[in-house]
Amino acid sequence: MKDNITKLKIFLLIFTVIGFGSGCNSTQNQLVEDNDHLSISQVHTSKPINQSVANHTKEKIVMKEGISDVKAVNMDKDLLVGIRVDNFDRFQLKKIKKEVQSDIEKMYPNHQVTVSTDQKMYWELDKLEQRLKKDNTTMKKLKKDINKIKSLMKEQT
Repeated sequence: MKDNITKLKIFLLIFTVIGFGSGCNSTQNQLVEDNDHLSISQVHTSKPINQSVANHTKEKIVMKEGISDVKAVNMDKDLLVGIRVDNFDRFQLKKIKKEVQSDIEKMYPNHQVTVSTDQKMYWELDKLEQRLKKDNTTMKKLKKDINKIKSLMKEQT
């Protein structure tokens, strides 16, 4: 009788371990799948406002761990980048911002790079991206908006 109870306990223990192990595994796969569905919006314009530098920057930066989304706009030699950081990584904002800034400056050494983790800057860059997508801005207006966002970013520092 004791032999059957011991076998039953061992069976339940093994079953529990397998259950917990498979539960953790599916959660990990789900996190990997969530990162695969990240999408960044490419900004293409028919006007002479080329956004290829901003688009390339977004492609590279969104792959970094802890970053959930990126907005970027460029004009001449100015490149403004707003990043949204995952909730769990918000304690490392300064470190993430510094790494992103460094990486972008290495990719584009001739550009004046400004990076922000502030939500307001992220939203401002998002609005500017939307106007660029709709071809709803001029070079003069874009330059004014970029200077405005740059000054807001410097105030935050």
